Order: sequence, then C-alpha cells, then structure tokens
Amino acid sequence: MNRLLRSWRTSILVRVTAITIILSAILILVVGSLLSSQISSGVFREKMSASISEADSLSNYSQGQLDATTYRSDLKLQTVIDNIFHVEDVNANVIQREVILLPTPKASLKSNMYQGSSNFLDFSIIDTKFREKVRAHAIPQYQYLTIKYLNGLHVNGIVVGSTITIPKDMVYEIYYLFPLTQQQQLIGLIDALLWISGAVLIFLIALITWYVTGGIVRPVREAAEIAEELTAGDLGRRLAVRGEDELGRLAIAFNEMAVSLQQQISRLENLSRLQQRFVSDVSHELRTPLTTIRMASQVLFDARHNLDPASARSSELLIAQIERFETLLTDLLEVSRFDARAAILEMHEVDISNLVRQVADQLHAPGDLRVDAPASPVNSHVDPRRIERILRNLISNAIDHSEGRGVVIRVAESDHEVSVGVRDYGIGFSEREGERLFDRFWRADPSRSRLRGGTGLGLAIALEDAQLHEGTLKAWGRPGLGAHFVLTLPKSPGIPLSSEPISVIPQDAPSTSLFEIDTDDI
Repeated sequence: MNRLLRSWRTSILVRVTAITIILSAILILVVGSLLSSQISSGVFREKMSASISEADSLSNYSQGQLDATTYRSDLKLQTVIDNIFHVEDVNANVIQREVILLPTPKASLKSNMYQGSSNFLDFSIIDTKFREKVRAHAIPQYQYLTIKYLNGLHVNGIVVGSTITIPKDMVYEIYYLFPLTQQQQLIGLIDALLWISGAVLIFLIALITWYVTGGIVRPVREAAEIAEELTAGDLGRRLAVRGEDELGRLAIAFNEMAVSLQQQISRLENLSRLQQRFVSDVSHELRTPLTTIRMASQVLFDARHNLDPASARSSELLIAQIERFETLLTDLLEVSRFDARAAILEMHEVDISNLVRQVADQLHAPGDLRVDAPASPVNSHVDPRRIERILRNLISNAIDHSEGRGVVIRVAESDHEVSVGVRDYGIGFSEREGERLFDRFWRADPSRSRLRGGTGLGLAIALEDAQLHEGTLKAWGRPGLGAHFVLTLPKSPGIPLSSEPISVIPQDAPSTSLFEIDTDDI
C-alpha cells in the first residue's frame, strides 16, 4: 500500500493511467448498464408480443374446436380438452409453453370437471386479482410471474389469460404460460459479453494511455533527473533531442538554459575566486605597511605627553583607527578562509563554563554582567580559539546594545549538547533587521557601529564558526525588549544536535509579537 501511495504521489504516469482507467471503467459501466437494460427490455418486449399473439391464436383455435363439437359427431369434447392440455415440446430440455384451464366462479357452481393444467402446474400461481382482470376484459391480459410446478421447479415466465366457452354455456378461464428461460440465457450471454468486452476495452485503454503518456512523461522525467544532476554540480549533462515537436523544442531550450547556466556559474566562480584572492592578497599585503605605520604611530603615541593637546589627541585617534584596521584585516582574512573552505578546527576538550567566565571577565565592568553557569565543568570537544571568538563577539555586542540595563549569560547542557545564551535588555532589533542580522558588513545603525568601531563581520564570522562545529547560532529580539543569542554545540564531533538545552525564546519574553531568527534560514 505504501508503495502504491508513493507511486501515486511521485509519478504522473501512474496518476494519469489510474485516473483514465477509473473514468473509463465508470463510463463503460454506465454505457454497458444502459445498453444491457435496453437489450433486456427489447428481448422481453419481443417475447411478450409473441406470447400474446400466440396465446390469442391458440385461444381462438381452441374455442373453434370446442364450438365444433356441437355439430361434428367425430369430434369429442373430451378430446378437444385433452388437446388443449397437450404441449408439443420443440426441445426435450426446453419448455415451449404451458396451459392452465380454470372455471369461472359461476361455472364452478355447475362443474369443474374440465379444470386442469399441463405438466402438473401449481394452480395457485394465478392470483385472484389477475383472474378478475381476465374475466372483466374481452381481450387477452398478461403479466410476468414465476411458473411453479408441483415437483418444486420454478421458472420465470409470462402468463396470458382470456376466457373460452365450453358447450352447455360453461365459461372457463384459459391461461397460456410462456417460460423466459431462453431469453434469460440470451441476456446472461449478452451481459457476459458486455463485461468481457468492457474489461478488454479498459485493458486496451490502459495500455494505450500508459504508452502515450509514457512517451510524454519520459522526456519530462529525464529533464527532472538531469536538472537534479545540474543542481548537484554536474553541469555537463544535457537532454537528448528527439524530433522537432514540442518535446524536441523543450529539450533544445533546456540544453540552451543549461549552457547559459554553466557559463554564468563559471563566470561567477571565476569572479568569486578573483574576489577571494583579491581580499586575501590585499589583507596580506597591507600587513607590512600597517606594521610600519603602527610602529611609527606608537612612537608618537608614547611621546604624546610632550606634544600639544591637538597633536596628542591625533596620536590617540591614530592608534585607535590602526587597531580597528588590524581587526578588519583579521576578519577579512578569516572570511577569505571560510570562502576558500580552508578553515580547519583544532579540537580540544574545553570547559565551556570556564571559557565563558574568562571572556566575561575580560569584557565587562563589575555590575554590568551576570554569568549563570554550572559549578561543575561543562566539557566539550571544540576549537577554543573559535568558540572564544564567538563568545567575545556575542558578549561585546550585548554590552554595546544593552543601554546599561545589564547582560545575563547562561550555560546549560544535555547528554550530547551544550548551549550558551547571551541575553541583554537593550534596544533589541526588529523583524526586518533580523532578516539581515548575520549578513556580512551589515549594521543596523551604521552611525553607532562606526562610533564603537564595528566592522559588520562579527556575527557573520560567529555563524561560520558555529556551523564549522556542526552547531547552531540562533537569535531572538524585539525592539525595546532586548535580544537573546543562543549558541548550541555538540559535545563530541560528528554527533548531530538532537536537542537545545537553552531555548532561543527567553523565559521573560512576552507571549505575543515575538520574532525569532534561525541560522538555517540565513
């Protein structure tokens, strides 16, 4: 059943063929039922007409024979009565007709000596209402009924009744019964042929549908498979062009699109490599003159007490900007390593709680920050340099944006994961800002970032470091209510995350109008 459901969901060919079979079966069933009904009605109508005609002819003949007994000495009344009950079978296995002779109520008062039937029929099959109807009309009356024999045999048939007069003014009812066995056999044969023909027709329709639809679906399926391979990076795959019809034109257009896509991707890859090489080369080349500039500026900075106030202030600004420039170069080099997939991890077992406390002690003034971490070690195999960089970035950002309202850092663990949550109660961020939170060189407030010396690369690098550890970095925020960043890492390399010890939505967050950004959506 599961395979059938999967085929129904994934295969147009199966769906089209199945729907065609179902609709064809319904159509054939309706048409076949109507056709069978019409044939059956026609057969029974023809049999009814023939039965009435034959019964009327036999009744008139019998009446003539009975009348002749009054003036023919060689024709005996009993002989005529016996001839009425005599049935000549055309076939020994097929009953041609039967006859029942019953006296009318008035005649039965005088005598019922001529009452009888052929082949031991049950008289009770002729109901009282039908007998009254026969006596009330001068023309033959008819109806369908079940012919019953005293030996228990039952046959569907038609009865045609009329009245005849036996000499001495005795009126009798004569009923001719015509079995429908042959007609029912004929209709059964016709129904069987209709069912067989319908089944064969449905099978042929299914084959034709499968063949025709398959001719259309196969190129589409091939195009889907090649598109998946193109997506996987095999840009050299192409569709085979067969013919000049719509499918042929589709194949040509698809191949042209693939060629254009390959060219565009190659162009973008070349451009990306040039950009990465440019950033890397520039970052390295700038290190040498920057070192010289720093040495010269350090001399001026050390001698600032001997300078006039304007020059002393200029030396301080120069040192600050050089430090910012060095930070930017370091970030650019790290980004270039990520882009070149050259970043590697140097794994060590580290106490995350202790690492958090060390970074917090280096960054905050007493009273501004609170660390909530277990007293026992929370060990995890990580690259301490990269995790320290993530923590430093998150905590420094929280302090910068807390507006003096404090920062809470929380550490929690599960069996295989460890989480660090950094919560501030400052300016927060909006949903629109959150969509670009981890973009490179993006800053929510450029003027504030420039004032504090931010480069716009900190969160982007933190995200890359987290993903390099097969971890996650998630953020929650709301304007005026602060922000909450949660870093979740596996304790051992290669073990996928199965839980989050700290939820990204803080416990003190309002129950409505929340915004959460997941790094999986970046």
